[in-house]
Amino acid sequence: MIHTVFEDFAAALPPRRALIGLDFGEKTIGVAVSDLATRVASPLETIRRKKFTLDAARLSEIVQGRAIGGIVLGLPLNMDGSEGPRCQKTRAFARNLSGLIDLPIGFWDERLSTVAAERALLEADTSRKRRAEVIDHVAAGYILQGALDRLHHLRA
Repeated sequence: MIHTVFEDFAAALPPRRALIGLDFGEKTIGVAVSDLATRVASPLETIRRKKFTLDAARLSEIVQGRAIGGIVLGLPLNMDGSEGPRCQKTRAFARNLSGLIDLPIGFWDERLSTVAAERALLEADTSRKRRAEVIDHVAAGYILQGALDRLHHLRA
């Protein structure tokens, strides 16, 4: 089920299950996962998008293999907070994914997540080639970590 309000998403999550964070883009899907205590997000992989069924099958494999209890999907809002065509594509992806994977799906504002990931990789002196390989799943890690921090604030 898709939850547009983060508090509703948080209430729908089962206890002691990891979360998966997704940075959905035109060519790739960055993937990050949390620990079972939902405290720490770790970048996992970048899926090169092919077609929806193949992309969803890979996500389903990750979900099945890691005891995932919910999906956090980065929502690419404009800097003024409005929604543009990329948000519409992301919401359509969520609708299609919810038909195949029966988990709560929540959205998280992903503004500047790629900028933060790029900055962190530059500070770590990561080569340009390596940054291009990992930027999407590092950005997914930033998206998921923001959602985890909010989740724990709600539960406190």
